[in-house]
Amino acid sequence: MTQCCHLIGAPVQTGASQPGCLMGPAAFRTAGLPEKLRQLGWDVVDCGDAALPETTPIAHANEAVHNLAEMVSWTRVLSQAAYDAMTASDMPIFMGGDHSMAAGTVSGVSRFAAEQNRPLFVLWLDAHPDLHTLDSTGSGNLHGTPVAYFTGQPGFDMFPPLAAPVDPGNICMMGIRSVDPAEHARIKELGVTVHDMRTLDERGVAAPLAEFLARVSAVNGLLHVSLDVDFLDPAIAPAVGTTVPGGATFREAHLIMEMLHDSGLVGSLDLVELNPFLDERGRTALLMTDLTASLFGRRVLDRMTRSFA
Repeated sequence: MTQCCHLIGAPVQTGASQPGCLMGPAAFRTAGLPEKLRQLGWDVVDCGDAALPETTPIAHANEAVHNLAEMVSWTRVLSQAAYDAMTASDMPIFMGGDHSMAAGTVSGVSRFAAEQNRPLFVLWLDAHPDLHTLDSTGSGNLHGTPVAYFTGQPGFDMFPPLAAPVDPGNICMMGIRSVDPAEHARIKELGVTVHDMRTLDERGVAAPLAEFLARVSAVNGLLHVSLDVDFLDPAIAPAVGTTVPGGATFREAHLIMEMLHDSGLVGSLDLVELNPFLDERGRTALLMTDLTASLFGRRVLDRMTRSFA
């Protein structure tokens, strides 16, 4: 039976410091994501882009916080869109858009998982843990807050109530290499599993990922993957406004995606922080599309030589 993948665009840029992520969904389409998935035997339904309703500004005691009303509204819209996509699709892909969108996508997926009586696990592939609350963020850039929101941390009273907060113990972060003091304290307090780049340098990516996947499988968990462009080294993926040197290599990233496919555990995927305005001839969009193809079943031996000339 042919499996179905729904593509949902999330043109969100209000959580980031630089404009351009709203063009992310179009860039993924231009890079050929729908066609690559169809070539792998998937039935692909492009649901278009979610739209942001008109908003009224919301003030906050932390004067650094900006675009709060927009994030609240995007969270509400994308949570419902994610829940609907989970009910209609074998594996939806949410094409961003900055990482604040995960407040909506993960909360919607978690609601679906709870209704299936399955625990939700989250693999967070990112340079940053995004565990700030509205009170602790110094930059006020709300793409640094989604994990705090969907794990039910205090201070998000103006956001949509969570139907099913994600257990912090069910989160595995890989590639982390930029952590603020408030986030560091919260990681220890909540018990989030973090494999920073030193860990990956010492152990590689396969062993930590295999351990996490074994935990998911043991309890019949549903796995959501949130892939941020800045998980990758900026030398191979420059199209992101939050570049941090020393990220994952081409082969490390593909190995992760291949292992995820082999596990059969992934139920949904975020592709976030692609800023085409900062890209070089579409190379980051193409790489992210290739990584997605590996997650959806393309093998190393299926790769074709590509010329950029």
